[in-house]
Parts: sequence; structure tokens; C-alpha cells
Amino acid sequence: MPSRRPLRHKPSAKLAVDTEFGAFLGDTRIKLLEAIDRYGSITQAARAVPLSYKAAWDAVDAMNNLAEQPLVQRSVGGRHGGGTLLTDYGRRLVNVYRAMEDEYQIALDHLWQRIADTGGGEVADFKMMLRRMSLRSSARNQFVGTVSGLREGEVSFEVKLRLDADNELAAIITREAAETLGLAIGVEMIALVNANSVLVVTDQDLKMTARNQLWGEVAHIHKGLVDCEVTLALSAGRSVTAVVTEESLKALALDIGSRACAVFKAPSVLLIRVG
Repeated sequence: MPSRRPLRHKPSAKLAVDTEFGAFLGDTRIKLLEAIDRYGSITQAARAVPLSYKAAWDAVDAMNNLAEQPLVQRSVGGRHGGGTLLTDYGRRLVNVYRAMEDEYQIALDHLWQRIADTGGGEVADFKMMLRRMSLRSSARNQFVGTVSGLREGEVSFEVKLRLDADNELAAIITREAAETLGLAIGVEMIALVNANSVLVVTDQDLKMTARNQLWGEVAHIHKGLVDCEVTLALSAGRSVTAVVTEESLKALALDIGSRACAVFKAPSVLLIRVG
């Protein structure tokens, strides 16, 4: 009977729930959710993880946009300056994640032992496979919805994507892309929109040709040396982020709680099929 090889660099379970464009849930984000539940403050939660304040909000926005229900709720202003709360849905998700992580560690221990028993070549192949599976996207805005409308043109397709009861996106893609994606009413899709493609307006009477107009309230503003990131809180816990200049921020008189509209053209939306 062959002797069992010692397991050097034994992996520990850090469960990641991934979408086609990157991680939805992982150890750091779960720790952030747990800290939000503990402190009721995004500032204290970010410090506890640790994450920067901006990175913490980016993670919360991404999770809320992709989840069936909001994981985190925010309140702006008030006597105590507002707060951040983990929803019941978010708390259940954290519990499920931790339970899955425990089971994952047990399965990983068995798998790693089998790999070690069969030799080192499989370990290298396994690591290579994991690297190839780790896809990422630089798009700041990531949404999940179902196809609610299709209009076929001679060259392109117009696709409507229902995010929730209040919000719907429009995308323009080529006929070839539509065939590749196998588009049909009810199909679940991921929509990616770069923050640099999003404009912010405040005039409700302004006439615009851009198909996508998402109204919400300014949830937070991150000021840089040249540009600023402005995040609008939408309904159903979703959000959308735009990059604007410092000059535009002042001209629009944007502040926390201001009502504003995120505007972007249909060709700026990239669609990815789920599953």
C-alpha cells in the first residue's frame, strides 16, 4: 500500500460565489456584512474588515445590485447621522454562506488528499484551471435582470432587461451577439455599464435621446483629484455609479440626498448570459 504524502500548503476554504464577471460573495464581503450587522455603521464595519470606506460602499452596491433582495439598507441624515443595516435577507444569506463554507472545507480536505495521493502533476493542472475560471470585469455598474422585450432590426437587436418593478434597461447588440446569447423573453442576463458612460442630470424636464434614464437619490460621493464618483440609490436596493468632474458636481449642486438621474445610451450596455 503506497505511503500517504504529507500535504504541504494545504488549502483552507474561502468560499466564493462567482458570476461570469467576478465574485458576488466571498470571505471579505461576508465579513463586511457581518460587521455591518454588528456595528450598524459602514464606517466602523469598513474599519473592522479592514477596507477603505469607498471599497466598502462599492462592495455593498455590487451585492445589492446582484441580489434578489437588498442585503444592506442605508438611511441618510436624521438625528443620528444615518446608519447602515443588514436586512433579514442579508442575515440569512450570511448564515447560508457560513454553513456552505464548513461543508466546503470538509470536501476540500478530501479532494486535496486524493490529489496528493496521485502525484504533483494534478496539483499544477488544478491551479491552472482555477486561474482560467477567475474572470473579472472593470465595469463599475453590474445588474441582473430578465429579458422583457426584444425588437429585431436589420443589423441589430434592441433588448429590454427588467431589473425590478421600477427599473428597466435597454441595450443594443448585434444580430450575431443576439444569436450567440440565445435571447428570449424571460432569459436571465447580466448587464454591465462602465461608470464613465453614465451622465448625471437633475432637470426632470430635460429632453434626452438616451434610452436609459434611472432616477434615484445621491447616496454617496467620492471626490478624487480630478473626477468624482457619484452613486445614486435606486429602488429595490439597487444603485448606479457615474464619474463626473468636480466642476459638474458643483454645477449640478449635487449633495447627499439630492434627486438625480443616471443617463446612458443603450449601446453602452454589455450583456452576458447567466448559466
